[in-house]
Amino acid sequence: MSANFEAKKVVVQEIVEKIKASKSVVFVDYNGLTVAEVSELRNKCKKANCEYKVYKNTLVRKAFNELGYDMFDADLNGPTAIAFGADETGAAKAMVAAAKDYENKVVLKSAFVDNAYVDKAGVKALATMPSKEELIAKMLGSMQAPVSNFAGVLSNLVSGIVRVLNGIAQSKEA
Repeated sequence: MSANFEAKKVVVQEIVEKIKASKSVVFVDYNGLTVAEVSELRNKCKKANCEYKVYKNTLVRKAFNELGYDMFDADLNGPTAIAFGADETGAAKAMVAAAKDYENKVVLKSAFVDNAYVDKAGVKALATMPSKEELIAKMLGSMQAPVSNFAGVLSNLVSGIVRVLNGIAQSKEA
């Protein structure tokens, strides 16, 4: 086997590992971006806790086929960049923002989230959703609110009883 074939096998394995390690994978068409814009986009992705990479479409297709997914074959045509996200919504948010920032240069294609194909509209919907951490924080906050309200009611009840008893004691002294 040639060295080139072995190198491609290594890249396919790298892509497979990135797909397995990511909670979401978003595909975009990046036609027309300058080198400076690509660098800026990579930095924005790092801040959003995702990784922006460009691989050959055939290698990405081979990686997904190796994992048993063939629904991305139609999307893997033309210049395609991939954002690997550490959470379900981060990569989608970063790529939707990039599509707005670099109008007509970054075009959403599709995504792979929770072992399922997500179309362009689904990617936009994912971008509007809060992240898992934000949802957990909201849920904990809503769970904590009744407990703190109950503690406040108990505190007011106890202080009310103390005031009544104090009033009775003062009236008996007089």
